[in-house]
Amino acid sequence: MVSTCLRWLSITVLIASLCTIELTGQENQDALFIKQIHNQILTEGSCYDWLTHLSEEIGGRLAGSEESEIAVRYTRDVLADYADTSYLQPCTVPYWDRGDEEVVKIINAQGNLTIDIGGLALGNSVGTGPDGIKAEVVEVKTLDDVRSLGIEGINGKIVFYNRPMDPTQIRTFYAYGGAVDQRVNGPAVAAEYGAIGTLVRSMTTVSDDNPHTGVTRYKEGGPQIPAIAISTNDADLLHDMLEKEVVDAFMYTNCRMVDEAKLSYNVVAEIKGSTYPDEIILVGGHMDSWDVGGGAHDDGAGCVHSMQVLETLMALDYQPKRTLRCVLFMNEENGLGGGRAYAEASAAKGEWHMAAIESDAGGFTPRGFSCDANDDIFPGFYRQLLKWNDLLEPYFLGFVKGGSGADISPLKGQNGLLMGFRPDSQRYFDYHHTAIDRISAVNERELKLGAAAITSMVYLLDNYGISKGDE
Repeated sequence: MVSTCLRWLSITVLIASLCTIELTGQENQDALFIKQIHNQILTEGSCYDWLTHLSEEIGGRLAGSEESEIAVRYTRDVLADYADTSYLQPCTVPYWDRGDEEVVKIINAQGNLTIDIGGLALGNSVGTGPDGIKAEVVEVKTLDDVRSLGIEGINGKIVFYNRPMDPTQIRTFYAYGGAVDQRVNGPAVAAEYGAIGTLVRSMTTVSDDNPHTGVTRYKEGGPQIPAIAISTNDADLLHDMLEKEVVDAFMYTNCRMVDEAKLSYNVVAEIKGSTYPDEIILVGGHMDSWDVGGGAHDDGAGCVHSMQVLETLMALDYQPKRTLRCVLFMNEENGLGGGRAYAEASAAKGEWHMAAIESDAGGFTPRGFSCDANDDIFPGFYRQLLKWNDLLEPYFLGFVKGGSGADISPLKGQNGLLMGFRPDSQRYFDYHHTAIDRISAVNERELKLGAAAITSMVYLLDNYGISKGDE
């Protein structure tokens, strides 16, 4: 009896050993392929060249603009070489035009000192009219400050929002989220209390002379007043003057909304899956950018990251099991027209996105991925992702809970996994929405490492899949 038990124990140990060897062998194959992905992109990847063309040859790609249309045609032509199918998906976008260069002046109480400062009208802002506007400046930190001052303290004045991004936040996107309400909603709130214009401190932790534009939103049917972003240095200058005396400001813009529902397009390219064609893995970024600068980090980098996935897997002769789809969304900056149109079309087809990865945080050194899904299925998804930590750790990549991307967020109802590519964010808001967001701000190696990280993630998702449970 004892000898029989020993034989069965030996057989059990042998089977377990063989399984371990097989698993280790598969892990070695995965590690080897991920290394091949990195080698291929770092030596042969085209993403930096594509980004150079987008940023420097085409330039700022505001939704609805001629530049955005050129970028759509360019990227579709590129992607056609690396996909089974590529097409343009219609969407409607607002087309706002900046018009002439903005003029901002600050004037001391005596009227004997006038200082010209730089400014950028906020997206969707109305113009001042041909004569501009001039009024006393009142400084506030929050939207509640405006409400507290009320009509008596705000009416007929220019409201200056001057709440800095919190420099103590290590995750700079948290700092941005804690300050951006004054840009997005501040002008509308100031208008409710009779302000005739707004100046807004730029959304960045750095002290410099570069104003940062970005979207502002008026309340439907409410008053609309001109809104201009000024640099952090100029915001500090204005604050120091206001500490000593009454200050007036002069603002001139002739920006305007040209078309609230202009036809535009997402660019879509896909490789059909060989085994599970109905399970979709999406990679994407947004094609549009603000009209100043070249939109290199925001979000040309995300577009070329996603395009690089297809080029690389083709170069390595990889045949995906699941359908890989690259989507370059239009109008993330000014309304999510492309993201919503894509989700609506996908829902109408009854599609299931097993996973979607969005890159919209710049082309800096990769740090990993944030992850999101509906609450009832997320824990199982996350446990499966953590099994790949050993494969990704050599590239300093990991996973964090929470958040994905604006354009893929409408897909959450499909009960798949949503992921956001997360590079190092410390310098992102130095360039975000500025005239200096150009190819010169992007390090080629960092950009390629980001593309390799995303391609590696796509490979793992495609090779193993991911289920809604814990199995």
